[in-house]
Amino acid sequence: MSNNYDSGFAGIWDDEQTFLAAARKCYDAGYTQVDAVSGYPIHGMEEALHIKRSNIPYVTFIAGLIGCSSGLLFTWWTSAVNWPINIGGKPFFSLPAFIPVIFELTILFAALSSVAALFVYCRLPKKNPPLLHKDITCHKFALFVSQKGGPYDEAKLSELFKSTGAIEVKKVAEY
Repeated sequence: MSNNYDSGFAGIWDDEQTFLAAARKCYDAGYTQVDAVSGYPIHGMEEALHIKRSNIPYVTFIAGLIGCSSGLLFTWWTSAVNWPINIGGKPFFSLPAFIPVIFELTILFAALSSVAALFVYCRLPKKNPPLLHKDITCHKFALFVSQKGGPYDEAKLSELFKSTGAIEVKKVAEY
């Protein structure tokens, strides 16, 4: 069974600050395909690994505008064009009455597009992810360097990881 993971090399740390310093040194050494694995967000990791800002907010904004426009068009069409009924002299297009529908469609489109964009940008779902360490999700941290990204030398990586305080280094057959 094939999966969408690369082979590479991983280091495990038990301290957040040494992990962050190791990520900086790893990127400075020329490794660009580096994944930082942590149970929670670490402030400064984006700068350390030069991770660019996500496009998800832009997708959300555009989808929200589409939802708002479609809500406005939908309420106008049904009230003024498709089924115009004069009720008590109220105008056919009464914006205050349509605000709840417009708001709900704006939120619906924005939320669903955010989740879809997250799945696309993170390339989820991933099949058969390896277990780098059993405590990664609670109190350990890992850096994974892919063979595909930049220079790859396991001896240098092992030395780099150990010099930065890694408690364990290992080759990962398929990540």
